[in-house]
Order: sequence, then structure tokens, then C-alpha cells
Amino acid sequence: MTHDQITHAYAVCKGVARREAKNFYYGFLVLPSDKRNAFCAVYAFMRHADDLSDDPNMDIPQKRQKLDDWIEAARQVFAGKPTDDPVLMAVADTQQKYKIPQELFEKLVYGTSMDLQIPPPSGDVPPILCNTFEDLKEYCYYVASVVGLVCIHIFGYDDKKAEFLAEDCGLAFQLTNILRDVKEDAAMGRIYFPADDLARFNLTPEHFSKSALADPTQAQQLQGLLEFEAERARRYYESAKWLLELIHEDSRGGLWVLVEIYSRLLKKITERNYDVFSERVSLSTWEKLTVVARGFILRIA
Repeated sequence: MTHDQITHAYAVCKGVARREAKNFYYGFLVLPSDKRNAFCAVYAFMRHADDLSDDPNMDIPQKRQKLDDWIEAARQVFAGKPTDDPVLMAVADTQQKYKIPQELFEKLVYGTSMDLQIPPPSGDVPPILCNTFEDLKEYCYYVASVVGLVCIHIFGYDDKKAEFLAEDCGLAFQLTNILRDVKEDAAMGRIYFPADDLARFNLTPEHFSKSALADPTQAQQLQGLLEFEAERARRYYESAKWLLELIHEDSRGGLWVLVEIYSRLLKKITERNYDVFSERVSLSTWEKLTVVARGFILRIA
């Protein structure tokens, strides 16, 4: 691969990240250019897998085959086979430069396929994905904690403790996403809260039906469950404070931005008394840019 080809490949990935990475891209901005490029490459790789998994024009067997083809193509490029795919070209360069274990990329793709295992809904009542929190943690490991493990290879670290903390950090982010997206996920036929937790609050899958979530009175019944899961997420965010101390200094601003954005999102959900039904909870572009500005200060301090 020539220098011009690599430069173009990373530019393509940067375009994907800028267009699609609603929160993560802001953390990329604070990193040195080579690490920023690496993150964009990894994001573009994951985005393509997500798009295959979510493609409404393919049935589940077709999606599985396309995902298998994608990771097989990556394996071949990692092994040195030439490619004209800019995303594979950039992610292979990143994998080699930062010595990211190949198995992590395979786990990333597997994570995108996990939603394909969810049984179909019964009418407008979505099924429950997990029975216990340990089941949910396993799901979150593949869809989020593995992302954290890839990230710290790019951030740079020397202490193995960083790996466990990165897994917890990814779990905190994913729990925040689950809280924010309750209504959207239910509409797609997915309940990510464990069955044990629903039982704790005398809830059933029927509470997540479209008609139930459209009724503000019924939606309020979920508040106790959402508060319980939010407190869980806060405990995992504690790991991020320790992780900041273990990654290389030039990356701390970038990680701080990501943690701050997701922490503020969780705080905003809390301040709304867990009303994630009337409208989607998010940070404004101005709020995110304010966080980025502080991240730059942290980087140069």
C-alpha cells in the first residue's frame, strides 16, 4: 500500500465517523492525528458490520453470510493480502501499527450479529434478551467492552489493569445507551433489561409494548427499573476514573471527552426523572463542543 492509498483510506473512514459517530467522533477530535485516524478506521469497520446486521433488505441467513464474508476479508487483509477496500486498508494498517489482537475484531463482528439471535416479538410485545444481569454483561462485552479493549490499544497502556477497567467503561456506555433507547429498542422488538430485574419491579414484557409506552401513565411504571439500571451504570463509570490514569498522556483528553459526554447523557436522563419516552434524550452540539474544548485543555495541560 502506498502512502497516498493509506491517506485516502483514512480520509474515507474519517468521513464515515464524522457522518455517523454521533458521540464518539467528539472524543476522536481531541486525540493526536495518528490516533484519531486509527479510531476512525475502527469505527468505519464496525459501522459497516452494523449496517449489514441492520439491513432491512436482507433476511437473517443473508446477514450472517455477509458478516462472515466481512470478517474473512479482514482476516485476509490482516495476513497481508492486497485490497482496494479503503476501510479494510485503513483498519489493517491500524491493527498492525497498534498491535491490536485480531481476535478483538472478530469479536466486534460477532457482537453486531448478536441481535440476530433475538426471537421475533409476539404481536407488539417484544421479547426479553437476557434472563440475568450476567447474561446482559456477556452481551455488553461483545457489543461494547470489546470496543473498549480495542480503544486502549490505540490509547496506549502499560498496566494490564487497564483491560479490566476498559471493559467496565464499555459496559457503562452500553447501559447508558440501553436506558436512552428503551422506546426505540422496544419498537424494534428488543428488551435488553434482564428478566430478573423486570420481576424485581413487577414488570412484564407487556409493559414494553407500543401501546403501553405510548401511555405516559404506564411508562411511569418503568421509572423504578430505569433508576435501578442507572445506578448500576454509575458504578461502572467509576472505573473510567482509574482508567484515565493508566492510558498514555496524549490520549487522556480523548477518553475524558467520551466519558464526560456519556456521563452527562446519563445525568440528563436522571434529571428528566427517567422520561426517555416523550422524546429522545441527547446532548446538543454546543454541549458536546464545550466538552471537547475542555478535553483539549486537558491534553495540553
